[in-house]
Amino acid sequence: MRSHITTKGLERATHRALYYSMGFLPEDLDKPLIAIVNTKSESMPGHVHLDTIAKSVREGILAAGGTPIEFPTIALCDGIAQGNYGMHYPLASRELIADSIECMMNGHSYDAMVLITECDKITPGMLMAAARLNVPSIMISGGPMATGFFNGKEQGYTDLMEAQGAVQRGVMTRDELSEFEQCALPGCGACNILGTANSMNFLTEALGMALPGSTILATSGKRLALAKETGKKVVELLKKDIKPRDILNKNAIYNALLVDMAIGGSSNTLLHLAAIANEAEVPFDMGMVREINTRTPHLVKLKPAGDHFPADLDRAGGIAAVMKELKNLGLLKDNLTVSTKTSFENIESAIVRDRNVIRDLSTAYSQTGGLSLLYGNLAPEGSVCKKAAVAPSMLKHSGPAKVFNKEEDAVKAIFGGEVSQGDVVVIRYEGPKGGPGMREMLTPTSAIIGMDLGEKVALITDGRFSGATRGAAVGHISPEAADGGPLALVEEGDIISIDIESGVISLEVSEGMLEERRKAWVAPNPPVKKGSYLDRYSKLVGSAMSGAIFK
Repeated sequence: MRSHITTKGLERATHRALYYSMGFLPEDLDKPLIAIVNTKSESMPGHVHLDTIAKSVREGILAAGGTPIEFPTIALCDGIAQGNYGMHYPLASRELIADSIECMMNGHSYDAMVLITECDKITPGMLMAAARLNVPSIMISGGPMATGFFNGKEQGYTDLMEAQGAVQRGVMTRDELSEFEQCALPGCGACNILGTANSMNFLTEALGMALPGSTILATSGKRLALAKETGKKVVELLKKDIKPRDILNKNAIYNALLVDMAIGGSSNTLLHLAAIANEAEVPFDMGMVREINTRTPHLVKLKPAGDHFPADLDRAGGIAAVMKELKNLGLLKDNLTVSTKTSFENIESAIVRDRNVIRDLSTAYSQTGGLSLLYGNLAPEGSVCKKAAVAPSMLKHSGPAKVFNKEEDAVKAIFGGEVSQGDVVVIRYEGPKGGPGMREMLTPTSAIIGMDLGEKVALITDGRFSGATRGAAVGHISPEAADGGPLALVEEGDIISIDIESGVISLEVSEGMLEERRKAWVAPNPPVKKGSYLDRYSKLVGSAMSGAIFK
């Protein structure tokens, strides 16, 4: 066992003494030392309850004959960082999370690890660490938040976000909004939408790195039971020497993309799956994404794309039922998982319990997946759109550019009535390098919906979108503006054409004119302090279409 490096031998007396000083017994050090990587904090609802998850994991490890040792990592909330300077940090924190786990696991030579996760960048950061370290590992999330309720209707995060625009338009009072704020998010868990948090946790099950049950609600006793089983299972993985790279292969990445398309997950998933594949040394290219998209039916629509909530998906059978449906269509691939069984074995008894929530092929929302890639002279390396959340009337749009060099200016203009029907809002210098940190554009997209422009205006950016975004929003435009990509050359009034079904995004300006503009273009300096983490991040980070990984 790895841990014997620190616990066995004459020369390890001081090492053992350090453990004894914390209350460990000599027999504890004869057992496998299992790390519990816990992101519990009081900084957000997704992580405030993870101490209870960790307690159950600990019980499972002890029951299976292991010695649990807990340590933390950082966890940022995209919601609290949303729409302000803080949003430069969440994506950048993904690399810090992976690095910190590497430091602790290798520095202390633990034998295996349970990764307790929940929100947006934490889950992919942990999966990257698992693939990089390749010691027996298993993940469990804190579970989705319950559905909110206001004015006689089920409500959630995105309904509240869009209500801000309703107040601006005078169709909702501030007092009503204040009451709504206290009802939309009723407790702990990942926000009650198919945002990046729930998307990535659901895809972790599809990857095979978490036990079936990713949709079980945060407040359910079944979630604690799943955590206990997770603790037991990690010891079994260690005994059987099953490591992440035995699971995270081409089939696993394929299954995650397949489920992603079927549920219409957050567009951020393409950033993270590419980064996880990179750590696992599995080939990943956007051509594979396009191929899977063209033959995967869109079977589930959760908020903000549809009317259902994560709790509805759980009652309908969860991700296992979605995977069973995809298997029956001949699309799912069999692969080893952390259950020590295969994907097919895990879903053998799965049942679709509500066809309104999980549709079949004949009633699918569309015959192609919920995410689309777009290419063209404005995005030679590609861009991403959550097609599942776009109104049919906006799948094809052409209009004049309204250009902004940062998110805040765009939001002010939208709420100020400066954006008109037919416009294409351009927000640039918000990419991984130029932001830096590739901020989410949820505030401007929600402002567009709230100002009743959701089916009249498109938005494009080299930044990214929250899974909470809906509307004709195209992100990840690459190369980004800070790297001199074509987005940097767009001028006010230029016509931009978007065809989401065909996967084309074009700037209707001649190549000669673009070349003249290119000669005059000067790269701006990122708005960060020299020597800060963001400054270093901007120098190391690569293209969004390659996962925004470090070069």
